[in-house]
Amino acid sequence: MRTTILGYPRIGAGRELKFATEDHWAGRIDAAALQHTARGLRAGVWAELRDAGLDTIPSNTFSFYDQVLDTTVMVDAVPDRYRDLDGLERYFAMARGVQDVPALEMTKWFDTNYHYIVPEIGPGTRFRLAEGAAAKPVAEYLEAKALGIETRPALVGPVTYLLLAKAAPGSPDGFRPLDLLDGLVEVYAELLERLAGAGAQWVQLDEPALVGDLSAEDIAAVERAYNRLSSQPSRPRVLLATYFGTIDAAALKALAATGVEAFGLDLVAGPGNVDVVASVGGLLGRTIVAGVVDGRNVWRADARKAKAAYAVLLGLAGHVELSTSCSLLHVPVDLDAETGLPEAVRDRLAFARQKVAEVVALRTMLTAEDPRPVSLEAYAAGTNHEVRARLDALGDARRGDRAARFAAQRARLGLPVLATTTIGSFPQTDAIRKARAAHKAGRIDDAAYQQAMRDEVASVVALQEEIGLDVLVHGEPERNDMVQYFAERLDGYAATDHGWVQSYGTRCVRPPILHGDVSRPEPMTVEWAEYAQSLTNRPIKGMLTGPVTMLAWSFVRDDQPLAETARQVALALRDEVGDLEAAGIGVVQVDEPALRELLPLRARDHAAYLEWAVGAFRLATSGAADATQIHTHMCYAEFGEIIGAIADLDADVTSVEAARSRMELVGDLRAAGYRNGIGPGVYDIHSPRVPSVEEIELNLRRALQAVDPARLWVNPDCGLKTRAYPETEAALRNLVTAARRVRATLN
Repeated sequence: MRTTILGYPRIGAGRELKFATEDHWAGRIDAAALQHTARGLRAGVWAELRDAGLDTIPSNTFSFYDQVLDTTVMVDAVPDRYRDLDGLERYFAMARGVQDVPALEMTKWFDTNYHYIVPEIGPGTRFRLAEGAAAKPVAEYLEAKALGIETRPALVGPVTYLLLAKAAPGSPDGFRPLDLLDGLVEVYAELLERLAGAGAQWVQLDEPALVGDLSAEDIAAVERAYNRLSSQPSRPRVLLATYFGTIDAAALKALAATGVEAFGLDLVAGPGNVDVVASVGGLLGRTIVAGVVDGRNVWRADARKAKAAYAVLLGLAGHVELSTSCSLLHVPVDLDAETGLPEAVRDRLAFARQKVAEVVALRTMLTAEDPRPVSLEAYAAGTNHEVRARLDALGDARRGDRAARFAAQRARLGLPVLATTTIGSFPQTDAIRKARAAHKAGRIDDAAYQQAMRDEVASVVALQEEIGLDVLVHGEPERNDMVQYFAERLDGYAATDHGWVQSYGTRCVRPPILHGDVSRPEPMTVEWAEYAQSLTNRPIKGMLTGPVTMLAWSFVRDDQPLAETARQVALALRDEVGDLEAAGIGVVQVDEPALRELLPLRARDHAAYLEWAVGAFRLATSGAADATQIHTHMCYAEFGEIIGAIADLDADVTSVEAARSRMELVGDLRAAGYRNGIGPGVYDIHSPRVPSVEEIELNLRRALQAVDPARLWVNPDCGLKTRAYPETEAALRNLVTAARRVRATLN
C-alpha cells in the first residue's frame, strides 16, 4: 500500500508568502527577493512531506496567487489588455488590476471559500506554451529533484480549466471555451513530453469538474482529451484526480477506455465513488488513489470507514493507494501551534501536517484487525436543550407584505433614489491592528482598547458624512474577521490563534471551529452600532454575518445535518436583530456572501440545499418590524444560478458583486423579474485602482436598464477592510459624484 496527498498549503506556517508578496507590491523587496522566499517555502514543504514518510509527493502546487491563473499564463491565454506588461507585473495585474487595466474576474473554486481567477477565452485564443511560464512545472520538478526528492507535478486538467473559463467579451453567441479543447490538449501533450524529458515518472491532472453535471458533449470531450494525452509517445504516467464529490459515472466509464493509469477519488465528499467504480468496472489494471482523509475539514480521520472503503476498492481495481480527499490547501498548516483550544475539541482535530501523518499511519492501521474510530463524545458535551426546544417551537419564518415594508421604510429613513452606502468594513489600519495586538497581549486594558476603537468609529462616521453617503456604517474596526468575530461570541464555536487558510491571493482567513450546539450568551454588536448612531442623524447599518456564511467559512461539526446547525446559528442572529431594533437601529445587514458557494455541484441537490439555506436566513430576519430595512450582501459567485433563491430570501435590499463581471448580473435580474432593492457593486474593491466617475456612472446606467431607480442602490462590490484610506476615499467620492449625476438626470 502506497501513500500520497493531492496538495499542501503554500502560504507557509507563518504566512511567509503573504508578507513577502505584499512587501513586493509595496516596493519594499524586489522580484528576486520574492522568488527567494518562494524557493524556501517549496523546499521546506517537500522536505517535510518526505520526512513524514509519504511514498509520492506532489510538486507545482505552489503559486504566487492562484493555480488557475498560473495555468492561464502557462498556456498563454493572456488577454490583450495585459500584453504590454511582463513577468510578475503582468501576472499580478491579471489578478489585481492596475489603475488603467481592470483585473480578470474572480469567483469561488467549486463549493469552497478559495477563489480562483477566471480565464477569459475567446474564439481567437491560441494556446501555446509560453516561454518562461511554461517551465514552471518542469522547473519546480527539477528544483525538488536537485534536493534529492522525486515529485509528481500537479496541473489543473485541460477540461476543468476550460469548463471554469468564461467566454471573452465579444464572443459569438453559442461559443464555449470548451470548443477550443483540442488545441489546449496539444499544448498539454507538449508539456507532458517536457516533463518526461526532465525525468518525471508521474503527472497529476486535476479534473474536479468531473464531479459536477456533465453533458454528453462534455463527456465526449473528456474521452477525446485523455485518449490524446494517454497516447502521447513520451509522457509520465497520469493520475487523473477528482475531488469535492462523486465522479460522473459516464465520465469514468469513458476514461476507463483511455490509457490513463490512475484515478483519484474523493471518498469523503463523494462516498458514492465506491459504487461508481463498481458499476463501471474495467479498472482492474488501474490504480485508485483513495481520498480517505478529509482535505477540507479539520476533524480526524475515521480509520474504520477508511478500512471499509479500501477493502471494497481493492476488489475493484488493480491497486489502491491512500491519499487526502483533495489538496490540503483548504485547512490550516499545523495543529501543534494551537495551545488555546479546549482539549475536548483539540483531541478531535487534524490540520495539514497531522493529516499527512494520518495518511501515513493509515497504511499501518488498515492492516490491523480493529482500527480505533474517532470518538464523537465531544459533541454530546455541547448539546444545548434550550436552543433545540426553541427551534422546535418556531413556525414558518416570513416577513410581512413587501409593499407595506417598502412604505414603512421610506417613511422612516427618507432616502433618495440611488441611495449610496458601503458594504460594511472600512480599512483596517496599522493603528487598529497594533491596538488589537496590544490588547490581546495585555499591554493595554479593556478601557483603552475600547476607546481606541470608539475613536476610529467616530472618524469613519465623520468621513462618510463629509463624503456624502446616505446610509452609513461604523466601519467594524473592532472586528478581526466577519465570521471569527461572531464565533468568538457564540457558544459552540472555538477560535484558533494560527489556523490561517488562503482565501485568495494574499488574503488569509482563520475559519473558526463549530463543534457543538450554538447559542448567543449576550448581544454581540449592539454597543458599537448604538454608539455610531449617536454620532449622526443619518441611518447606521447594523452589521451581521448570516447563518449560511457562518457555516461555509467555518470548520463545521459533521455529526448532524448542516441544515440543523444553520438553524441554531440563525436563532442566535434573530436575537441579535431584535436587540439592534430595540437600540434604534433602522437598517440591519445580514451578509450571505457564501450562499452560492455552498450550492451542491449537482443540480439534483440544489432544491434541498436552497430550501434550508433560505429558511435559515428567514429565521434570522423574519422577526424584524416592517419599518426595519433588512439588507444582505453576496460576492464573487455565479449569482445567475440562484436568482430565485435570492428573491426568496426576501431581504429588502441585496447588494452583490458585479463590477468584475461587467454588470452581468443585471441581465439575470431582468430575466428573473426581481422586485426588491438591489445594489450591484459599481467598482471592484479587490483591486488597488481607483475607478473614475465616468466608469461608475456607466455601470449605474447599465444597471438602470434592468432596475427601477427607486430600487437601485449604489455601493462598492464588497467591504473595504483590505484597502488603504487614500484609494478608499477617492473611490467613494467618485461613487457619490456618479450617483448624484445619474440621480439628477432622473428628476
